[in-house]
Amino acid sequence: MVARWTRRLVRRAWRALRLAALVFVLAAVGMTLVYRFVPPPVTWLMIGEWLRLGSIERDWVPLSAMAEVVPLSAAAAEDANFCLHRGFDLDGIRAAFADSDRLRGGSSISQQVAKNVFLWPDRTWLRKGLEAGFTLLIEVFWPKRRIMEVYLNVAEFDEGVFGVEAAARRYWGIGAGELGPQRAARLMAVLPDPKRRSPVSGTSFIASRGRAIQSGAATIRQDGRADCFL
Repeated sequence: MVARWTRRLVRRAWRALRLAALVFVLAAVGMTLVYRFVPPPVTWLMIGEWLRLGSIERDWVPLSAMAEVVPLSAAAAEDANFCLHRGFDLDGIRAAFADSDRLRGGSSISQQVAKNVFLWPDRTWLRKGLEAGFTLLIEVFWPKRRIMEVYLNVAEFDEGVFGVEAAARRYWGIGAGELGPQRAARLMAVLPDPKRRSPVSGTSFIASRGRAIQSGAATIRQDGRADCFL
């Protein structure tokens, strides 16, 4: 009798888990489809910064309203092979494991969008697994231009300053459409540590890193690696 009751309980628990998994997958797909067209209203990091600071700065702008050098600089700084992979830059991941002093880790722009838009700041295996799943979803349902657009609007560039429009206005009093190659490159040079770096700090690191990004942006523009978002 006890064994029968136990088997029945296990079957019910298994059905409940399968139903919960199905609901989660459908919700994830639904959110991904909605954000293909609608700007994500807020991220967990934005909520955290708002609670910590009392306010945040954010101005959503479409990719078409940004200067061309902005996405070019972002790709050069964070994911030069953005147009060549389907969410996971395997060469970048291998290089990051081989050299722990690299300025950029192995996360692609697609992975960063998945983490920033859908998930919470954490380093657990659960979050990394969910990040991989959402990365696949956005690569399936979003064009590369949309992925880049969302990335440039949700990335943090200073404490409580999200997106290139708010950052350009904070640092130089201009919009993202007015950024030139040097300023765009120096803005991306603060990543992935915007709380301790500033594009207007005048430090040798920002200057040298900015020059490298500016050169890389020109290179990927010329060799075609930026064709998917230009």
